[in-house]
Amino acid sequence: MTRDEALAYLRGKVANENLIKHSLACEAIMRRLAGRFGGDPEEWGLAGLLHDIDYDAVGQDPAQHAAVGGAWLAEKGLPAEVVEAVKGHNDKAPRTGAMAKALYATDPTSGFITACALITKEKKLAPIDLAFMQKRFKEKRFAARASREGMSSCSALNLSLDDFLSEALSAMKEIAPDLGL
Repeated sequence: MTRDEALAYLRGKVANENLIKHSLACEAIMRRLAGRFGGDPEEWGLAGLLHDIDYDAVGQDPAQHAAVGGAWLAEKGLPAEVVEAVKGHNDKAPRTGAMAKALYATDPTSGFITACALITKEKKLAPIDLAFMQKRFKEKRFAARASREGMSSCSALNLSLDDFLSEALSAMKEIAPDLGL
């Protein structure tokens, strides 16, 4: 599946434009991390882009989230590593490979960084830096749905939280116009 085919597939399954933007942010972060871990940026990007493909279909049954999407992607012939990563971003699923571990940390991080941008006067990513994110990370009520545990799981990749947040922010800044940020 090409990136354009994946985006069209995502748009056919997901109606919420904010969820599309979240998926684009995850794609950018995953592509960045692929380079750091010697992975294929196309495959890692597809995992990020398609990780929430089943959200509209299973929204009322979060236990099924990611399992349904992973099954859809397997049916489409995506690589097993991509399928595992998508399935693994659910809290209850196992994560063995680097791609799956990266996606698990990436998912809440993209939402956290978006929330950081939205509280700036400009509502943009440009003024955000590591110090800003560190301060907000400690505020448990800020972006409360962005799991701090999930974000901190970057340690399973031997990445410090600071390095991970910096990489994620940089990746998202590269596509800021696509994110409306």
